Amino acid sequence: MATQKRALECESLAAAQSMALERKSYRFASRMSRMPVSAIREILKVTEHPEIISFAGGLPAPELFPVAAIAQAHAEVFAEEGPAALQYSTTEGCHPLREWIARRMQMRGIDATMDNVLITTGSQQGIDLVGKVFLDRGDAVVVENPCYLAALQSFSGQEASFISIDSDDQGMRVDQLENVLQNSNPKLIYIVSEFSNPKGTTLPLERRQKLIDLSARYRVPILEDNPYSELRYAGERLQPLAAMDKHGLVIHVSTFSKTLSPGMRLGWLIASEEIYQMVVTAKQAADLHTCTIAQWAAAHLLKTFDFDGHVRHLCSVYGERCQAMLSAMDRYFPAEARWTRPEGGLFLWVELPERISAETLFEKALEERVAFVPGTSFFACQPKLNFMRLNFSNQQPEMIEEGIKRIAGVLKRSLT
Repeated sequence: MATQKRALECESLAAAQSMALERKSYRFASRMSRMPVSAIREILKVTEHPEIISFAGGLPAPELFPVAAIAQAHAEVFAEEGPAALQYSTTEGCHPLREWIARRMQMRGIDATMDNVLITTGSQQGIDLVGKVFLDRGDAVVVENPCYLAALQSFSGQEASFISIDSDDQGMRVDQLENVLQNSNPKLIYIVSEFSNPKGTTLPLERRQKLIDLSARYRVPILEDNPYSELRYAGERLQPLAAMDKHGLVIHVSTFSKTLSPGMRLGWLIASEEIYQMVVTAKQAADLHTCTIAQWAAAHLLKTFDFDGHVRHLCSVYGERCQAMLSAMDRYFPAEARWTRPEGGLFLWVELPERISAETLFEKALEERVAFVPGTSFFACQPKLNFMRLNFSNQQPEMIEEGIKRIAGVLKRSLT
């Protein structure tokens, strides 16, 4: 009954948007009524003003992009590859880049070769393609609540339904999953296994093993979204779910967006052969292939660039900024609030007292020239109003201190 109730709640959220479709003057596809607008993208339009201290976007720090090295790599591509870099290419992607990614993933324990690495236009395309090859209208996807907003958008575009699993400070409550798998027939389990967006939590080893076991027992594939895995600032590195998988059921997607540059739009997908071929076919229909120039530039860059040294520098800077935010919250936030303490990634998650609406708080915070993302949109089912997501990677420590102080002031006034 609990599983059915959750599914009905999710369906009612989608149905609430459908009447708006009928009022349009164009006959849009009905699936568009199920696809929510990205609250984050809309908020970013508001927070572009330079006077606003923004913790809203999931933006890497632009001053840390290896601009000179990327520019040199592009120059080498045009000098050495010439017209070939401007020509159509294979859907699977540039051989040297796929080989580099395969070696990198092997270091994480994943059974990867060039032949099962697909270059995607950001990891977001990998999520979208997996949804296309697995989901028919009404099919269920298991997600943790709260969940990465753009994944919810993508799956909603496939007219999927959602079954939400609760989460805590260690990520998905995998102990709730077996009951769901016994009483429903989901097509897919989606999870951000390390430093999740929006909470910043990491699934511990015991839960990872339980998740893998349940996936194998019920033959439900796992889509492991792992864009932040390089950005660990504390604690011990864990094996990805894909490294623990012995049954070809884990599809692993990741990206260079958090390490090299989000503007290059380079990600990758690793999957077992049958799934891989289906995704390749879907990508052929979507965009033929990812930008050839960007792929070859990344391949040239990674031949000589100290990628590990660059990642260590990122972790040093982002780790300092994460600690600056946590320390400021410890000093200024009221005792009624609580928050996660991530060991990596770009985000942390704040739970406010139930009587506080994060959306109302956001409007008041904007008046103080500081911004964050209200958490409501991250809930696939049973949306809650008293949560917010904070990003720490794109502000200097002194600005983090000032921004947290402003939010704390607004919050304290709201409480009284």
